[in-house]
Amino acid sequence: MKLKKVTVHKYKSFEADQSFDVESDITALVGMNESGKTSALEVIAKTNYFQDDEDFKFNLTHDYPRREKKKVEKSGEKPKAVTCTYEISDDLKSEIESEVGKNVFKTSEFSITYRYNSTQRTFGNILADKKKFIEFKTKELGIASNTTTEKLLKVTTAAEFDEVAASFKDEGYVEGFKKLKKYFQFKWSFTNPIEEYITRVFLDARIPKFLYYDEYYSLPSRISIQKLEQNQLEDSEYKTAKALFELSDINTKELIESEDFEDFIAELEATEAIISDELFNYWTTNSNLNITFRIDKRIETDQHNNKRIAEHILDIRVKGKNVSLPLRNRSKGFNWFFSFLVWFKKIQEDADNQYILLLDEPGLNLHASAQADLLRFLEDLSNNYQILYSTHSPFMIQPGKLNRVRTILETDSGSIISDSIQEKDPKTLFPLQAALGYDIAQNLFVSNKNLLVEGVSDLIILTTISGILESNNRKYLNPDITIVPTGGLEKVATFISLLRGSQLEIACLLDSYTDAAGQAKMDKMIREKIIHKNKIRFFDEFVDGLDKADLEDLFTKSDYLKLFNAAFNEHTDIKETDLNASIKQIIIQINQHLGVPRFNHYLPANELVKLAVNESFFEHDTLNRFEKVFEEINKLFE
Repeated sequence: MKLKKVTVHKYKSFEADQSFDVESDITALVGMNESGKTSALEVIAKTNYFQDDEDFKFNLTHDYPRREKKKVEKSGEKPKAVTCTYEISDDLKSEIESEVGKNVFKTSEFSITYRYNSTQRTFGNILADKKKFIEFKTKELGIASNTTTEKLLKVTTAAEFDEVAASFKDEGYVEGFKKLKKYFQFKWSFTNPIEEYITRVFLDARIPKFLYYDEYYSLPSRISIQKLEQNQLEDSEYKTAKALFELSDINTKELIESEDFEDFIAELEATEAIISDELFNYWTTNSNLNITFRIDKRIETDQHNNKRIAEHILDIRVKGKNVSLPLRNRSKGFNWFFSFLVWFKKIQEDADNQYILLLDEPGLNLHASAQADLLRFLEDLSNNYQILYSTHSPFMIQPGKLNRVRTILETDSGSIISDSIQEKDPKTLFPLQAALGYDIAQNLFVSNKNLLVEGVSDLIILTTISGILESNNRKYLNPDITIVPTGGLEKVATFISLLRGSQLEIACLLDSYTDAAGQAKMDKMIREKIIHKNKIRFFDEFVDGLDKADLEDLFTKSDYLKLFNAAFNEHTDIKETDLNASIKQIIIQINQHLGVPRFNHYLPANELVKLAVNESFFEHDTLNRFEKVFEEINKLFE
């Protein structure tokens, strides 16, 4: 059974219904701090947490949006928190069909809605043909007749079923009705008993359990076994420490009463060996580490009654080449990875249930390369487990799999969830843009010819227009040239320095410099012959009448305004007559008209792709300018 869709109704920062689809393998929730990512994972976890835990039960006081809480409390209603939609596997459908008959059960997906302060769940989209079931099952039990079918179709309670059964005196019918009774229990609030039976017997037991994990569940370096036994540790430490002992099959009460700890240490080390095998499969940062366990018995004197008290301490240390340190003193990233595997191994041993993993900001304290290792780990886990994780790190986003991303944005109306391609907030989009930029940078070395441009919007526009020109048999950018966005004019010089000595061909196609420092940096690199002056071209060279120009000035003003107006629905459509004609550059004209220092250049570029336009969309001057640009750039790499 797979989780297919989640609709958060009312939960903490979610004040209005927010729905998002869940991928069959990995779904990434991306957003800024305090946007609602953790809340989205929590509300899912509370629907069917893998163990009994008060922290993972719906609580109207703590979980309901604050601005509406008083009103709901006074009304006495039990509002909806979340609805989860599940997909039924083909194997389960076959199992159901073999018992209730072919074409009786007509559902491939169903939903469950959970409410506050109530154990009652509401199942939706459960569809079963009661008449077909009765005909199938009564025939199977040898009690089929038109009378039987008519009477059973009218049954709405368990008592009514008993009355129907009592009306048949034939011994065969009596036995048949005894076997049929289990399908007419009416234990839950279903009007159709067959839908209830299928839900209660087949679906409810197969609903996946959720394992929620964040950095607060990290193992402590020293564990008081007495306090663990008496549940006196901090909640997060208690849960993970308890999981370690359970995983090691150690009875803490027996350990406390024992004088010899070797057998217990052996069990812990055996468990550690299993965990480490998996850990170092993915932890490539340092493979020369191992976990060591030591159990100490400490005797103290109680000052009040002068009694001697024994306390047993489990000391967990990480040993490297030259030093042994407490677990907490190693990197937070290593501690996260090891502690998560302790939690994960606990559920991995449960073969009777299906689990979905909810990871809040995994790898937050990991270096970029270690986050890549973590992604590789999650990819392998997703072969057997659905995974939802939250992040704001670009290194936890796979550029080739942006279909997995759901963005979360905090607004005045509460948190909003959307697909990544629908999000327009630049701060929320930043990790996705950074991930794309990093991916492009990582793949620079597959191309010998690299054209450095200012940003991602330049890459999108140049690539799209080149494709349009190519489809019309006009000059376009040679396909062996890789366009590389640098993230700003001021960073172009840095990129050139990074690529120096790598035997790559480099050219630049840039907006006119307005920043003296950036211009000075570039001039210095030309003087020092790091890049030849002839390898740097500016957009103003291709636009008559402008001594300074941006890429956007290659469009006629009419063409660019069509893209801008399509991209920004919140603005009234801008006309050429609205702009200050004394200013030449279109970007500055629009900024002045809107009264902003800078609008998001990415959105019109993205709109160009979404509109899927052809040559008829543009005026001749626009395409002629771009064609001239590509012709000149191609010559730079000849």
